[in-house]
Amino acid sequence: MINQRSSELDGVVAIIPARFRSSRFPGKPLVPILGVPMIIRVFRRVAEVLPASNIVVATDDERIRGVCTDAGVSVIMTPEDCLTGTDRVWQAARCLDAVTIINVQGDEPLVKGDDILAVVREKQTYPDHVINGMCSIHDRKDIESPNVPKVVVNECNELVYMSREPIPHVKSSVRETTYRRQVCIYGFTRGQLQAFAEHGRKSTLEEPEDIEILRFLDLGILVRMVEVSKASVAVDIPEDVQRVEQLLERGL
Repeated sequence: MINQRSSELDGVVAIIPARFRSSRFPGKPLVPILGVPMIIRVFRRVAEVLPASNIVVATDDERIRGVCTDAGVSVIMTPEDCLTGTDRVWQAARCLDAVTIINVQGDEPLVKGDDILAVVREKQTYPDHVINGMCSIHDRKDIESPNVPKVVVNECNELVYMSREPIPHVKSSVRETTYRRQVCIYGFTRGQLQAFAEHGRKSTLEEPEDIEILRFLDLGILVRMVEVSKASVAVDIPEDVQRVEQLLERGL
């Protein structure tokens, strides 16, 4: 599977957005994870399914560009004032000839190649939808964490809402529900990305939650969620680094 081209990957480009000035964890794309900068670990995971020539890091920071260039990773410099990672992906996608753009967040060092492929395949099956990954969660700490966006879908796996609060709310204590969290792998067409970026501001649903995928719902663009593995762990705060390192040492 590694670096093999196939018909299903024709016209697919992966863009990894990475900014240095994260409010919760400044400099996190370059934080060492078992001695390797996180952004390089993400690139290597994506390179398990896509050739390196089809992977680009989108950043506004010369330090990130330097680390990526030294590792042989292609970089496109983007404006510093991009509102979100998806806005940054659009700035990079404008320079590329791609039919399908896959956004893999630069803070997902454990992302699985099979999960990226699942998003690609779902996008090809449902081209009119934006695609996003999700997985079930059971740890109460994750369910209650404001750093973990929780997902509610309808019976067609279309996104109804996403929140940093524990949703869906379970009214009766005798009822059980499945909680799901967002996994930050996305699939877009150029037109969908362009509509997102040209909105020019955070939207009505997006602004209070600070969850960018909600802008598509405000724009009337359907979002389809695809089930992926539970292996990916996003690095949102410094404490997450140790958790990721422990998982890597266990072979994940």
